Amino acid sequence: MISNERSSLLRRWSDLPPKPHVVEDTLKSSQLQVERKFFVFSLKENSRGRLLRITEELGGRRNSIIVPSTGLADFKKILEEMISASEKLPSTFNEPPVEPGHNSAL
Repeated sequence: MISNERSSLLRRWSDLPPKPHVVEDTLKSSQLQVERKFFVFSLKENSRGRLLRITEELGGRRNSIIVPSTGLADFKKILEEMISASEKLPSTFNEPPVEPGHNSAL
């Protein structure tokens, strides 16, 4: 099979019918700004269950991830591990450069 033929066998996103609108109730919402990024955390509920939608807005663009409520405890555990690692590991980019001949240990 020629590689050009394969692409015609795959359905394109534009060929798919639109997904039906799912009604979601917002149970709680919080916002956070970190530097130039703006985050919205929304705890929602729909016919399939509860979920956390995290939306990042930067320069007019939006990206979202959705975490089902059944995965929130695992999500929290990994996030706490990342915070701990960030606090313990030295940064190689945020520290001011050391001038030649200057001993930073003094």
